Amino acid sequence: MAKKSIDVLRVPEPKPEPPKGPGRPTDYKDEYAEQARKLCLLGATDKEMAAFFGVVEKTINNWKTNVPEFLQSIRDGKEIADMEIAASLNKRATGFEYIEQQAIKVKEVQYENGKRVSEIEHVEVIPTLKVEPPDARAAQFWLKNRRSHIWRDKIETELTGSIEEIQISGEQAEQLIRARASRADS
Repeated sequence: MAKKSIDVLRVPEPKPEPPKGPGRPTDYKDEYAEQARKLCLLGATDKEMAAFFGVVEKTINNWKTNVPEFLQSIRDGKEIADMEIAASLNKRATGFEYIEQQAIKVKEVQYENGKRVSEIEHVEVIPTLKVEPPDARAAQFWLKNRRSHIWRDKIETELTGSIEEIQISGEQAEQLIRARASRADS
């Protein structure tokens, strides 16, 4: 009788689990990255994202620190939203034209031999060119944020020199107070 050979399959040893840190396991799921990006496109804050995911804001910050894909998706969403808002603000600040559909009532009257025979009314929709003029407040907002060193309301003044203390007597102080009061009255 012939001997049968038995092939021994080698089973790989299981990989050791990564060491777990203190605290409970994360509630993070891979699909959260895309959801966070979409929330940021809508202008969501970290606090609002935390409410959406059912966690506290500190957890959102931990995910941003520990999950690079989550952080990148938030950055991507916020960057796109910021670019769209900047483009809209620029458009508003510089003015723009647009086409608006306007409904008008049309009356058709038919005459025969100088007499009115029928009258038909209907509504037609026609495209109308509209012009939105530049908005000074939008332009001001844009300039104050983009060119703040030129357009900001706060003017900084640097004073040089020194301040010397002088000592005056009680009588001299009363004289100064009376002099200021008399100037204020006049």
